[in-house]
Amino acid sequence: MHISAKADYATRALLELAREPSRPLTCEAIASSQHIPFRFLKSVVGELRRAGLVRSQRGCEGGYWLGRPAEAITLLDVAHAVDGELITLRGEPLTGLDYPGPASGLPAVWRRIEEEAASLLRSTTLTSLLPGEASAPLPAGSGAPAASKGAA
Repeated sequence: MHISAKADYATRALLELAREPSRPLTCEAIASSQHIPFRFLKSVVGELRRAGLVRSQRGCEGGYWLGRPAEAITLLDVAHAVDGELITLRGEPLTGLDYPGPASGLPAVWRRIEEEAASLLRSTTLTSLLPGEASAPLPAGSGAPAASKGAA
C-alpha cells in the first residue's frame, strides 16, 4: 500500500486550517508549521481548492480557510481530491480487473482491501484527528487513528 505525499501533505494542511478555523492561513505559514516544501504545498492546496475543501481570499487579509466544517471533511474526501482513485493497480482502477485460472480470486481481494480502506477513510474526519478531540475507538489491532462518530 502506498500513501502519496500529496495526500499526506493535503491532510496536514487541512488539519492546520481546522485547528483555528476563524482565521485564514497562508501557504507559507502552513508549510513552515508542518515542514512541507512550499512549492509542492501550493500545488496541493490548489487541488484542494478546486475540490471545494478549502477556499481562498487574496490580499493582505487573505489566505486559506476550510471550504466546509472540519467534521464534514473526511480522509476519503482528501484522497479523492488529490489522488483520484483510492487504490489502483499499475495506474488502473480495480473495477474491471479479471485474472484467469488460479489467480481468478485475487481481484476480489484487491477490491475488498479498497472497500475496507475507503470505509476507514470515510469514517475519519478532520475533527476526529485534532488533538484533544474525543473519538470512537477502532477495532483492536487496527493501529489506525480513531474516527469520529457520524462522519459522512
